[in-house]
Amino acid sequence: MFVHAAASQPRNLYIGVKLINMNLPADVSNIINVLESNGHEAYAVGGCVRDCILGKIPNDWDITTSAKPEEVKSLFERTFDTGIEHGTVTVLLSGVGYEVTTYRVDGKYNDGRHPESVTFTASLEEDLKRRDFTINAMAYNDSRGLVDLFGGQQDLDNKVIRAVGNPHSRFEEDALRMLRALRFSAQLGFDIEDTTRQAIRDLAPSLSKISAERIQVELVKLIVSDHPDRMVDVYETGLSRVFFPEFDTMMACDQLNKHHCYTVGMHTVHAMENIRADKVLRLAMLLHDIAKPNCKTVDEKGQNHFKGHPIKGADMAKDFLRRLKFDNDTIDKVQVLVRNHDERPEISQRNVRRMIIRVGQDNFCNLLAVKRADALAQSDYHRAEKMAYIDGLQAMYETILAQGDCLAIKDLKVSGKDLIELGIPQGKKIGEILQILFDEAVENPETNNRDYQLNKVLDMLK
Repeated sequence: MFVHAAASQPRNLYIGVKLINMNLPADVSNIINVLESNGHEAYAVGGCVRDCILGKIPNDWDITTSAKPEEVKSLFERTFDTGIEHGTVTVLLSGVGYEVTTYRVDGKYNDGRHPESVTFTASLEEDLKRRDFTINAMAYNDSRGLVDLFGGQQDLDNKVIRAVGNPHSRFEEDALRMLRALRFSAQLGFDIEDTTRQAIRDLAPSLSKISAERIQVELVKLIVSDHPDRMVDVYETGLSRVFFPEFDTMMACDQLNKHHCYTVGMHTVHAMENIRADKVLRLAMLLHDIAKPNCKTVDEKGQNHFKGHPIKGADMAKDFLRRLKFDNDTIDKVQVLVRNHDERPEISQRNVRRMIIRVGQDNFCNLLAVKRADALAQSDYHRAEKMAYIDGLQAMYETILAQGDCLAIKDLKVSGKDLIELGIPQGKKIGEILQILFDEAVENPETNNRDYQLNKVLDMLK
């Protein structure tokens, strides 16, 4: 149910107005000016205002207004309804879409996700009150400056994430806000304000109401941030217990082993810190030791061993990623890295060629990065030797590439077309012959020669 509130007189003065210049983009200023010149209020609002104050370039610009959706649509030539039931109209200018949303008050949240009703209002203050965190509850236009009713700028200065008003109320409205708090903390390097943190602990189980897709988005943003170590906060607040209980088990699993100085969970966190901020790589480090608690054994000396954990870990990683609805390409790439992260073949051209083929040439450099991050997150026992080994793999990989060695069937000097011209009918036989030629070329690169391979095929046909 959606209700239009009775219009009230616009307030001429907002507590917390600050006169600053944010250099709004021309199109944003244009939208605001058109709305204001037609008797409405309008402001840039939310994350774009926050980012401007932080000196960052916003990814997008949202505008809030006292104008009703139909009034917004009447003032601009090109619009389309993106969330008309929630008051949002997208205005298209210069090929870019800008979301323009009517001031609103949300009704009760019965499911921890959606308000049962939305009421349009003429009050900017009422609209800002419903937002999640103080740093996202600021508005700006050139005529009135910064409207900051809840201390958002001060919290930016103090590097604090604080819920607007009562944090329990904000998180009961939308449980995903708890994970968003930790995501913003990770992205900005901010601390969570104490009462906000306690509310997350109190209400953590309600995250179960949130879809896997929405959790996935926040998790990825957190782990690819500059502070993937905030996964510890996800654990300590109880949120991981809801969507990633394997991580809780990892955090509690000791590694009494000369190669390690952290629990499995803390080793995982440090490994994420040691690799570049790429989704697949950070997910691989998050999950590379997921099976260690399941594979843990203790020898007669009290030392822990984790035999077989990469193989089992690849399966567990797949289960986790499917649970959070990741795409198949991401799942496949992460699985390959988890399965092979502990492989240590003797360094020779043959062995490394086989490893490149097994992992995939596109994944091999990522695997080297995973190995380095893993080693750097262990104890310093034999660390120099471990890093030298990885450097050796890298050097051999570069040598193999420089030689142009055959690493895929497409690298063979003959093709399926050549075999057809020799009289071999299209079908399974061509694939079998190419595989024989490929296996030989991997073992003996000098055999990847067109004349040799054509003669070999002719011999096979006799």
